[in-house]
Amino acid sequence: MVDEIDPDDLASLSDGERRETRIVDIRDRRAFDRGHIPGSECIPFPELSTRITELSGASRVVTVCPHGIASQQAAQLIGSYADAQDARVESLRGGLEAWGRE
Repeated sequence: MVDEIDPDDLASLSDGERRETRIVDIRDRRAFDRGHIPGSECIPFPELSTRITELSGASRVVTVCPHGIASQQAAQLIGSYADAQDARVESLRGGLEAWGRE
């Protein structure tokens, strides 16, 4: 089971918590460029396994996708990576669709 964070909880993170949180949008670059959560970074899901080392040392990672389904798989993959096992890894519940409603 993958931990999830509600959009309102992500939005209400303090500045310090926000700086320490890596928000990983797993959509392709074109979708990301059309709109994304401020401060997020684009690592498309097909590239995640080859770019996962970019998340080494993160204390918290939140994965994001359109509806919060694929991001659960991404969070599971990141959480299984040895260098991320100490990180808090979560999926954004309801994805960008829910984020837009908040």
